[in-house]
Amino acid sequence: YVVSIDSVTFAFALLEQPAAEISERPADGSYIYGLFLEGASWDTASRALVEAKPKELHVGFPVLWLNPQVNRQLPTSGVYSCPVYKTLTRAGTLSTTGHSTNFVLAVELPSNEPCSGLFSKYV
Repeated sequence: YVVSIDSVTFAFALLEQPAAEISERPADGSYIYGLFLEGASWDTASRALVEAKPKELHVGFPVLWLNPQVNRQLPTSGVYSCPVYKTLTRAGTLSTTGHSTNFVLAVELPSNEPCSGLFSKYV
């Protein structure tokens, strides 16, 4: 590919099959597994983020496909920009970007409820 890196962003897709059943890599991008949600839950029937059940602190998460796309239009509704961190502790040193050094990226997850963009909704 010959494209400017500034024009590439990730589209996110959640796969239905577990990581153990995936035998081939995607044509573009990467599959990520082993993530979990804290303070929210994943509804497999509606394929959307939902409120966590009482006393449910951590929930396993489906395989995520990071699919690089050129000049992708960002979604304006129906998604929650969910932060991904390296460790359970979201605290860390603030970098020059204003994010914690534990912050990796924000993943756009489908949500049936309106999300304000604040992380407090699901954390």
